[in-house]
Order: sequence, then C-alpha cells, then structure tokens
Amino acid sequence: MPFAFEKTTLNGLFIVKPRLFGDERGFFMETFTKKDFEEARIKMDIIQINHSRSSKGVLRGLHFQRNPHEQAKLVRCLRGEILDVAVDIRAGSKTYGKYYSINLSESNRYMLYVPRGFAHGFLALSDLVEVEYAVDNSYAPSHEGGIIWNDPELGIRWPIDNPLLSEKDKKWPTLRELKNNHQSPLKHV
Repeated sequence: MPFAFEKTTLNGLFIVKPRLFGDERGFFMETFTKKDFEEARIKMDIIQINHSRSSKGVLRGLHFQRNPHEQAKLVRCLRGEILDVAVDIRAGSKTYGKYYSINLSESNRYMLYVPRGFAHGFLALSDLVEVEYAVDNSYAPSHEGGIIWNDPELGIRWPIDNPLLSEKDKKWPTLRELKNNHQSPLKHV
C-alpha cells in the first residue's frame, strides 16, 4: 500500500504518510488513491484542490463550512513547514472542543486528513510556505464560519503571540460564542 494511515487522538482525523519511491533522479509518490483511502475507511470524493502561499508568521484559520457545505480536507505542505491544527466542532462528539496539531513539511511529506465536522487552520513556520489541500465539497461563502485562533478555552499551543492574520480571521468568535448564539457549527457525524 502506498500509504500508512495513523489514527490521532480525535476520531476520524488521520495522519497520512505516503510511500516515497526515490532514486538519483528524484522521487515519486502518490498523494491520493481513492481505493486505498476507502480501505482505510476514509471516504473522500475530491472535487476541488486549493493551493496557498504564505510567509513566515501567517496564520490562516480556524475555518469551517456549515451544513450542507461541510468539507473534508486532505492537507499537505509542498514547500516549507507549517503547524497544522484541526479542532473537533461536531456537536455531541466525545472530543468536542479538542484540538490536534502536527507539523507538516516538504521534508516529512505527511498529510492530514481532516473530516467534516472540524475547524482547520495552519501557521507558516518557515520563510515561505506553500500548502495544498483537496476538499470534497464546494466552498460556499454563505456557509463559511470560523473560530478565533487564540480561543482561550481551546488552548491551542501556537508558537507565536502575534501572527499575521486576515481581517476576517481577526474577528471570528470563540467556540463558546458560536454555541451560545445558537450557531452550532456542525452536527455530529
């Protein structure tokens, strides 16, 4: 199998380790094979692939899409290194409000499979970062949501105090504020 699928502490969230075939010419690796993912019980019909570039200190997130436009993501870092973070926001989940973080880089070539029901974000750790992520549902601006990156109840251990944020990312509510305003982001799956 060209992939190793490693479970994380959050149900449905996987580290995906692709198998690298290299020689003096360079390397080859598969980044997605539907059959292998389905054998690992990951159902993902990729319909869009996104690519972003960021400089060191840029933090993008924490983003999610509300039902019926929820998205699963397969995230990988093509250039540089990122701290990738996923937060379980599935109402009724045993790990609701918990997060998982991992360094993804062009060196380790790991990917993170983020299922529907999670908020996602990343911090650029190197001077220049390029991130690619495949999604299984179309982006819908009217269903976009977010959680503030430094929500004290989430307690995410970012290695930075003053990241570079978009104006939108500076204004997201806390997860508790979302819930208290009856804007529960996602149902439990």
